[in-house]
Amino acid sequence: MRILIAEDDPVSCRILELTLAAWGHEVSVARDGRAAWDVLRQADSPPLAIMDIMMPEMDGCEVCRKVRELSVVIPPYLILLTAMTEKADVVRGIKSGANDYLTKPFHREELKVRVEVGIQMLELQRVLADRVKELEQALSQVKQLQGLLPICSYCKKVRDDQNYWQKVDTYLSDRIDVQFSHGVCPGCLDRVAAEARLRKEELAKV
Repeated sequence: MRILIAEDDPVSCRILELTLAAWGHEVSVARDGRAAWDVLRQADSPPLAIMDIMMPEMDGCEVCRKVRELSVVIPPYLILLTAMTEKADVVRGIKSGANDYLTKPFHREELKVRVEVGIQMLELQRVLADRVKELEQALSQVKQLQGLLPICSYCKKVRDDQNYWQKVDTYLSDRIDVQFSHGVCPGCLDRVAAEARLRKEELAKV
């Protein structure tokens, strides 16, 4: 997982960087809030960020607010890192758009758990986004079937947009995710049986 660390304290930043890298993550670093914002507003920004609340140029809460204003399919998972212990400061961070928080000095195993939760949430968002895209495509295909379709009065073939005539089942199969199971309805079965009897009677007269 690509993870951004936004931390102005060099010691804390280095500890975070080495810890996350040891777990196999690809880590990038921003030394202040404005640098973190410059990274997170990019289309290919890391999907997970760990940011200190107190940073020069722009604090972590402000970065969170600006990130949440972006129009993206899958928003990044934001974890605020803070030495503050007052509940009001924690609430302020969550209200600004953070998904989670850690207090400094952080506990290694707690950091790992919270990062893993973030990865799971991002995966769920990705799956949901894929399902929404599939649904939108299906709705788009259904809309293509709405309206007036040119159909032959005799053979019942349908004319497509390229002016080719196709069987109805072929036309539909090309546009929606459906497979046809061919059978004979009772009316057609009676008609075919009657035609067969008539031919048999005619042959018997010969």
